[in-house]
Amino acid sequence: MIDVGLAFFPDVDERDRKAAEYFAHCLDFVELGDRLGFDHVRIVEHYFRRYGGYSPNPLVFLAAAAQRSRRLRLITGAVLPAFNHPLKLAGEIGMLDALSQGRAEIGFARAFLPHEFQRFGVDMNESRDRFDEGVRVIGRLLAEEEVEHHGTFHSFPPTTSLPRPTQRPHPPFWIAALSTQESFQKAGELGYGIMAQPVVPDSLRTNLDVYRKAWKQAGHPGEGQVMLAFHMLCMPDGETARRTGREPVNRYLRTLAEGAGEWTSGADSADYPGYRRMIEKLRQDDFDRLLERGSALVGSPEEITRMLLDYHGACGGFEKASIQFYFSDIDPRLARASLELFAAQVVPALQRA
Repeated sequence: MIDVGLAFFPDVDERDRKAAEYFAHCLDFVELGDRLGFDHVRIVEHYFRRYGGYSPNPLVFLAAAAQRSRRLRLITGAVLPAFNHPLKLAGEIGMLDALSQGRAEIGFARAFLPHEFQRFGVDMNESRDRFDEGVRVIGRLLAEEEVEHHGTFHSFPPTTSLPRPTQRPHPPFWIAALSTQESFQKAGELGYGIMAQPVVPDSLRTNLDVYRKAWKQAGHPGEGQVMLAFHMLCMPDGETARRTGREPVNRYLRTLAEGAGEWTSGADSADYPGYRRMIEKLRQDDFDRLLERGSALVGSPEEITRMLLDYHGACGGFEKASIQFYFSDIDPRLARASLELFAAQVVPALQRA
């Protein structure tokens, strides 16, 4: 069975949609998703540009979402320890967990956009070490009291983070990973879920095999938890869906290329091997390529069901699909109709699979 949730990745700014309007629609969708029985709602942390910049603090949005829902899990997808003090993040996570009656789940990511590191005055070559220290310390602050820490980037005397988490020892943790096997292995060793992108199924399968093997070797029960994020537009007629979705998906890809543009104009870091080449390849991506490899679920309910199940088999399986249905300049009425059709016809088929 594949659990399905709602993903919000704002790729707009004031030129496209005012923030108040954008988030009003998002919270209406949260309420709808809760009523339709979706599994979770997830949102990113990014800054300053159209690519994600409307969501500098996912915990703020999820606190609002907690009040518009009763059962949805509330997932950060993901917070960035490189730009946040662990004492601050731990307290905010405990607060969200309390406000939601124990529905918080926390995804962590390293961050990868050079312009964010530059503006926060953080060296990209410290990225992995900052991430590792931040996740480790936040886990301790949530699980333990009177935590003392003297690390490379942060130090503090014995401290008890408040409020204490509602879920013990802490909310479920996730690690966001793209292509580095080390990230998949470490998430498995730690017993955390993995948030990945639906890239080429064969390469993803290799990384997921690394994750699940590390999970088992560390002695954790079960098989681990894998979440993939997909763009989605579901309409009764597949050709109409593809004709309608082509430009919004392409526009999203252009926004990504703009947001990560420094990688192709001189940015470099030993902590991000291969990223320049990867971003250059992303700049050549388009709707047809995403559709071909299963990253964009655009079509009729029957077509989308087949795409998801085919990808599930090809990559070795995943437990959660996080669906980005309100993206780019898609009309919110179209996004709502797409979500309702997906819930009525695709989700039941996935639950039977």
